[in-house]
Amino acid sequence: MIAPTAPGGRIPPSGATLVDTSVLLDVVQGDPTWGAWSETALARALDAGPVLVNPVIFAEASVSYARLEALEEDLAALELGREPLPWAAAFLAGKAFLAYRQSARGQSKASVLPDFFIGAHAAVAGHALLTRDPRRVRTHFPTVRLVAPAAGEGG
Repeated sequence: MIAPTAPGGRIPPSGATLVDTSVLLDVVQGDPTWGAWSETALARALDAGPVLVNPVIFAEASVSYARLEALEEDLAALELGREPLPWAAAFLAGKAFLAYRQSARGQSKASVLPDFFIGAHAAVAGHALLTRDPRRVRTHFPTVRLVAPAAGEGG
């Protein structure tokens, strides 16, 4: 079982709404095409219950900000809550990504975002990182101590 379910195998509603990055950015950036719709939809969701972001949404949104404080201020002004990514969601996401990669559409796609999450975690926590592909981490997180194969070593 991945998550608690109600009778009939459905996950019971929580009463909360998770806001997607595109909607969040539509609102804070005043997108000319989607801003009004997104603002209205967000207001309705807030009227109905808690509206949340998770760490992935936070990370995606951060690309549009120069300073952490500015993103924090916008989230607070919009009265958005935070919720960690559940382990079951991570497992399900992995399975869904695997299915995508195995489809004809996904064969040529490479996922690099997880590399950045891992490198950043190592950097902020002061951890070493054991990896077979240190290139991105070495470039973008130079303070991380890498444990990696030497050139020409391994597969």
